[in-house]
Amino acid sequence: MTVRAVLSRLVPALIIASAALWLAFNRERLDPSALESAIRGLGWWAPFAHVALFAIGTVFLVPGTLFGLAGGVLFGPVWGTLLNLAGATLGATAAFLVARYLAADWVRAKIAGQLERLVAGVEAEGWRFVALTRLVPLVPFNILNYALGLTRIPLITYVAASFICMVPGTLAYTWIGYAGREAVSGNIVAVRYGLLALALLAAIALLPRLIRNWRGQKKLRWVEVTELAHRLASKHRIAVIDVRMPTDFAGPLGHIGGARNLPLAEVQRRLPELAGLKNEPVVLVCRTQKMSSSAAALLDAAGFTNVSVLRGGMIQWSTEGHPVDGRAAQLEAR
Repeated sequence: MTVRAVLSRLVPALIIASAALWLAFNRERLDPSALESAIRGLGWWAPFAHVALFAIGTVFLVPGTLFGLAGGVLFGPVWGTLLNLAGATLGATAAFLVARYLAADWVRAKIAGQLERLVAGVEAEGWRFVALTRLVPLVPFNILNYALGLTRIPLITYVAASFICMVPGTLAYTWIGYAGREAVSGNIVAVRYGLLALALLAAIALLPRLIRNWRGQKKLRWVEVTELAHRLASKHRIAVIDVRMPTDFAGPLGHIGGARNLPLAEVQRRLPELAGLKNEPVVLVCRTQKMSSSAAALLDAAGFTNVSVLRGGMIQWSTEGHPVDGRAAQLEAR
């Protein structure tokens, strides 16, 4: 990479990092009332200024709650929600693109092992992961925007899932801001807006448990190592798909004879190649069983009717002494 190319990425990164650090150490200067007064004084330009400031603030890691509450105070619950949602989406998209341009290639070249598998799992989930992290803000909004930009999740998928799934949280913060303004002015009825918004935030906080319960309703189908070995030895019609990375597929653990290697990160994209197996017995394999469980969820969602996960994965297969293919495994066995 040329010096010019390096500088074209390094300089913007330093500017954003410097501004974010300055804001982090001067948080007391971010006066919400001053922000509201400044925007209100712009007249017809106020909505556009609010959206622009929300987007710019998101890039520079300014807390979104500052703008979310201000939007409710300035524009009310309906227009405030729409404007806040526009600003948050524009800012999230800008941060996503900045991260993808500045660092995605470098990060992908450096990650390996467990982190690489984690990124692959995120990419395999795609819009589902974006939706979950927007509905359940376990990771701070501003940090999440940059983190997702380092993955290969498509931009359109990211923007659409973010826009739709940020609606509940945006609505809640906007209504809290609006209710606060109305309560101060003596409109006690408006307190109901605040209570409703708090209830919505509480519902968002409970979403992880609800999602776990919902996902748990559809039980994974398991196949034990001994059963799979017997079925393969009996020449039963069965497709074994190993969802590890190619380096692991040919690594020390080797792979089950006749298994097809299809990394987890590629399962969603290559579903058309598996169309002929929709009603056939399919067993998914990985090192343990975590990645293959994720792959099973993808295939189930795509309409595959007979998908099982090898319990214990290749570790259990090797522990029980069943034969494996793969150069690395064969060399170790000599």
